[in-house]
Amino acid sequence: MEAIHPDWTLSDDGLEISRHFEFPAYSRTLGFANAVAWIAISEGHHPVLTVSYGTLDVSYTTHAVDGLTDNDFICAAKIDRLLNS
Repeated sequence: MEAIHPDWTLSDDGLEISRHFEFPAYSRTLGFANAVAWIAISEGHHPVLTVSYGTLDVSYTTHAVDGLTDNDFICAAKIDRLLNS
């Protein structure tokens, strides 16, 4: 958890990480969601994305191991970098 932005939270059961993003307009939300989707496709690791007007919620877990793997954190860090580029 130290390697990703502090806004990522760990679920109570320790099986999932998630982060809530806010944007000023729906178009910005969709643009960011599409960028996250591109990372997911590139990595072959797909989060749950919940898109609303000005918000995007991203959740990662690895179903194959019923928990978290390094790839969950790698993908989260790549999403963090989207906001810093």
